[in-house]
Amino acid sequence: MTTTPTNFTWPIRVYYEDTDAGGVVYYANYLKFMERARTEWLRQFGIEQDGYLADGIAFVVRHVDVNYHASARFNAELEVSCNIIQLRKASLTVEQTVSSSDQNQQFVSGQVTLACVDLTRNKPVAIPKPIMEVLTRVG
Repeated sequence: MTTTPTNFTWPIRVYYEDTDAGGVVYYANYLKFMERARTEWLRQFGIEQDGYLADGIAFVVRHVDVNYHASARFNAELEVSCNIIQLRKASLTVEQTVSSSDQNQQFVSGQVTLACVDLTRNKPVAIPKPIMEVLTRVG
């Protein structure tokens, strides 16, 4: 894992279950890789999502814009990056890339917009103050 105030990367190894019959990563699995990296990105700042879930607050994906550049294959060592590009009262947009661990090949790039939602009312709510303070500092 690599981290700076503006960049975070999380290592992922491609397992057989991540691939299709030809050993190529199935396109939807890149979204799973990106989700894992966002979870670990928040965790490094002490933000554990299960605590907020217990209070009925969650980040839900509102929009995804993904570009596929190349195909990763079985057993590849990848890095998934995570950078805030927009922070609002009740949402944030994160830019993410999936690259080879040596950064010589980019496989996927995209932007994910997350909304903070009150799960009981199923309505957007302001990002909790402790999370907003962290995101403001690192964004």
